[in-house]
Amino acid sequence: MNNPTPAVVAGGQAIFLDRDGVLNHEMGDYVWRPADFVVIDGVPESLARLKAAGYLLIVVTNQAGIAKGLYTAADVQACHAKLQEACGGLIDAFYFAPGHPSVSESLMRKPDSLMLEKGLARFHLDPARCWMVGDRSRDLEAGARAGVRGLCIGSTETFDYEPRAADLRGATDIILES
Repeated sequence: MNNPTPAVVAGGQAIFLDRDGVLNHEMGDYVWRPADFVVIDGVPESLARLKAAGYLLIVVTNQAGIAKGLYTAADVQACHAKLQEACGGLIDAFYFAPGHPSVSESLMRKPDSLMLEKGLARFHLDPARCWMVGDRSRDLEAGARAGVRGLCIGSTETFDYEPRAADLRGATDIILES
């Protein structure tokens, strides 16, 4: 999918977003069929608010099903196209990690931070002006490794983390009030 590169401003700001459970409903182990890919209520509006406030929007997602042979990169990209359509083309970049520890090693895979580091470098971002919004400890750890503030939403994991919000709407309020 071709996204036009937004105007790059040195020291810019971005929101790094995990995908499953943050932007779309988590449907068991893997969400890779566009027919099963359902954008969570309020996500398009939240992304529009963040974009209007001057944030770039960057999706960073582990996609281990590729390494396991369950689906392809083209399947992931089809889901991203559906997300982009639902959100009016607001997302500036998509990064996904196709590896899985049982099959191969990868620095892309969260909790490692290479996906975030790629976005930081590509768009000349200031990590101190960025946020990582995720629903798992590995998302927030990846953000911390890249020097990016974290915000946990609607987690299915049990762990203490602040700040925390119920969903992307709540996370957007926290970010815009900070």
